[in-house]
Amino acid sequence: MIEYRAVFKAFDDLPVLAGVDLRVGEGEMFGVFGPSGTGKSVLLKTTIGLIEPDRGSVEVEGETVRPWDRKNLSRIRHKVGYVFQNAALFDSLNVWENVEMGIPEEELRGLSRLERTRRIWHSLELVNLDPALVVTKLPAELSGGMRKRVGIARAIVGRPRILLWDEPTTGLDPVNTAAVERLIEQLSEELNVTSVIVTHDIEGGLLMCDRVAMLQGGRLRFCGTPTEFRASDDPFVRAFADRSAAQAALDHLEIV
Repeated sequence: MIEYRAVFKAFDDLPVLAGVDLRVGEGEMFGVFGPSGTGKSVLLKTTIGLIEPDRGSVEVEGETVRPWDRKNLSRIRHKVGYVFQNAALFDSLNVWENVEMGIPEEELRGLSRLERTRRIWHSLELVNLDPALVVTKLPAELSGGMRKRVGIARAIVGRPRILLWDEPTTGLDPVNTAAVERLIEQLSEELNVTSVIVTHDIEGGLLMCDRVAMLQGGRLRFCGTPTEFRASDDPFVRAFADRSAAQAALDHLEIV
């Protein structure tokens, strides 16, 4: 479904991605780990042309992403739903209007008011929000967890084949983190989509994902199954796995 081929990217001569090669299969839930500043979110943004690689290429369902080609980019973006870090809702739009933004413009023009309502209503119900209670609310009137869910509803309302999740649990407490991760699993299965999840929550990612990758310094340090990750003798991977397990234990104590 997605292939990153020798992807390089630098900002102000500072390398962020240094030759990343990855393949994500159809229907797979794929996690990307790594310390801050190692290029995880940058890699995700190259998938839909928000960032253009300096070298290398990205393919979505066999089609190369070309940010300068508007028709190409439009076709690819219609296949992809993007859940932004911190939800990235429009402050001046209510929940209805924010979710509606996720329907491609060409498709939106062909939908009746009733069809729009059904799509938006269903998307909110899928993320466990009561549409009747939230559609008229502004983002400032919602809790952090609710804003995350509205951002997810916007990503799925366009009926994508691929979902990209950029730090979906950042800023949430352990209880809401667990709830959002359960929701990610549920949606990936119910909607039959391919998911790529960039996350700092390694323990949660290992429980959700079919395969995971770890980036260090913009390079691929590890790629394999969660079982292989936990068993890795790579000291860098080991340090992350051990720290994640310790944090998970603390989170459990907080929840209890």
